Amino acid sequence: MSPQKLRVGIAGLGRMGQRHAFNYHALTPHAEVVAASSPDWNEHKWAAENLTNARIYKDYYEMLEKENLDAVVVAGITAVHADHAIAAIKKGLHVMCEKPLSLDTKIAQSVLDTYKQSLKTYPNQKVMCGFSRRFDDSYREAYKRMVSGKHGRPVVFRSQTADALDTTGTFVNYAKTSGGIFLDCSIHDIDLMLWFMGEDTNVKSLQAVGVTAVHSGLDSSKDRDNAIATIEFEGGKIATLFCTRIMAAGQEDTTEIICEKGSLRVNMQVRKNHVEIHDSLGARRDLPAHYYERFREAFLTEANEFTACCLDNTPAPITLTSSVKAVVIASALQRSLITGEKIVFESVKDAKL
Repeated sequence: MSPQKLRVGIAGLGRMGQRHAFNYHALTPHAEVVAASSPDWNEHKWAAENLTNARIYKDYYEMLEKENLDAVVVAGITAVHADHAIAAIKKGLHVMCEKPLSLDTKIAQSVLDTYKQSLKTYPNQKVMCGFSRRFDDSYREAYKRMVSGKHGRPVVFRSQTADALDTTGTFVNYAKTSGGIFLDCSIHDIDLMLWFMGEDTNVKSLQAVGVTAVHSGLDSSKDRDNAIATIEFEGGKIATLFCTRIMAAGQEDTTEIICEKGSLRVNMQVRKNHVEIHDSLGARRDLPAHYYERFREAFLTEANEFTACCLDNTPAPITLTSSVKAVVIASALQRSLITGEKIVFESVKDAKL
């Protein structure tokens, strides 16, 4: 790898932004966080304490204008992902954007269009949406085994994102701007589905149903705290996705890829670690308390690999085209969830959203 360091700016210093900032600042040897932005003065205090020598801005666009950056990590609220990404792309900067690119399919597509146009001027520019599970060792091992052909082609994909129950009420307020359970929660499973089933595979139909079991406040946002989706692909492939936000025991994210000659399962026996507790209550094991506890190492791998592809001019680990397609599918599922209708189309691009 080149001995130089990637000069990184962090856009957004909420919980996710702080995680990215710390990873790039302290745990990515070839990256240097030189600046960060946040409209929240409380987050400036965190940055002052944790991002040594980084300059902190209240305005993101001022940071872009004043700093000599190589790359930007977009980690603010979803509503500004696309605007922040596009502004950085137009300046020729590398961009790692948190998922999803946008809550709107046309806006997500505009990020891709801007990037394609920018490549004419900045042919080595890298833009990637951060889907953390693709950087998890277990998912990578499953993918490696699947593409080896030993188990035959994949025919059924089933995956779940099961978030721990929030009893504070914070989640209901967050859901008002999250885009809904499929855009916010199942988007990870949708990305995995495209990865394992083939990013170029066309969707024939999809349908989603859901219920509000605990968080009644979601009704005003036309959202649900539990949902199930079925997706039919061309070529005789199907997928089922389950998402929930009421798991009392903790985070439970699992996936199975059923192939012609066997299946590959990731994390089906969910556990925080390899400790088992045996006492008067019986035998049990703890689960991860939240998503980041399960995928912390994947986030760190993501930071280092994105840095490497920028410095060494190698392909980004995830294509932006796939990330736009994930938004299209998630938006269609959210529409189906609300209307109750099954959506049928010849290719995912024909979905009427």
